[in-house]
Amino acid sequence: MSFSTDVKNELLGVENNSECCDKAQIYGLLLFGKSFSASEISISLENKAVASYYKKVLDNYAGGSFAIKSSSAEKVKIRTSSKSAAKNMYEFFGYSEKDRSLRINWANFTCESCYVAFLRGSFLSCGTITTPDKGYHLEFTVPYLNLCRDFKRVFSELGFEPKQITRNGYYILYFKDSEAIEDLLTIMGAVNSSLELMSVKVYKDVRNNINRRTNFETANLDRIINAEALQKDAIKKIQKKAGLNSLPAELRQVALLRLENDGLSLRELGEMCDPPLSRSGVNHRLKKIVEFADDIK
Repeated sequence: MSFSTDVKNELLGVENNSECCDKAQIYGLLLFGKSFSASEISISLENKAVASYYKKVLDNYAGGSFAIKSSSAEKVKIRTSSKSAAKNMYEFFGYSEKDRSLRINWANFTCESCYVAFLRGSFLSCGTITTPDKGYHLEFTVPYLNLCRDFKRVFSELGFEPKQITRNGYYILYFKDSEAIEDLLTIMGAVNSSLELMSVKVYKDVRNNINRRTNFETANLDRIINAEALQKDAIKKIQKKAGLNSLPAELRQVALLRLENDGLSLRELGEMCDPPLSRSGVNHRLKKIVEFADDIK
């Protein structure tokens, strides 16, 4: 079962506090289906629970006048089976056969909560969300430009600003910001799904921090190993070409300690010096030794 299915199943369990919000939710469900007109109201769904809800709505509003068809792609197609049933539902939400462009009828919003209920119904019909493990992406697919513009106004009323693209002739309103998606799920009523998304995000952040720290420590270790190898090569070159006695006493002490102590840090080498040296003091002398070796012909 996908995360998107889980979200929709959770939304189906949300109860509205008033009849006007029930109507607004049903309005969002029907408006963003496959067809919403005076001649046909229909939808194509993969989610069986949403399909059952859609059938229940048509049963109540169209008097059971609907047809159901299952496709090979495991989609359920539901539509009004008579034009009169579609026309009655169409007019119930304030539309007329003379309407040329499908727009949101704002008269279907009686209270502020109606906007949330409408959004919930819309997501059940045309919304989808990516599994948080794979990324953060929530979108609504809208068939008409003017309807999309009206829909953006609904989001604006609720304090959200979705981005918009066109895909295969449809208008897509989407969110990629995880916090905006969390807030949107919460306001629609999918609180558990929002908490799950937050949990996955925290896990991913911790894992990424651990990976970054591991990579940093690995890179730092590589630098230390390479630096030690360079220093030893320089000391051996001096030993072979000129002898370590050619080094000043303070450099000779550090050179011998470096040769005889594999893997010790600069701080540890400094503690072994007489008198003890700081980490930067040891590093400075090792650089002098490397420069000395470079000058040997």
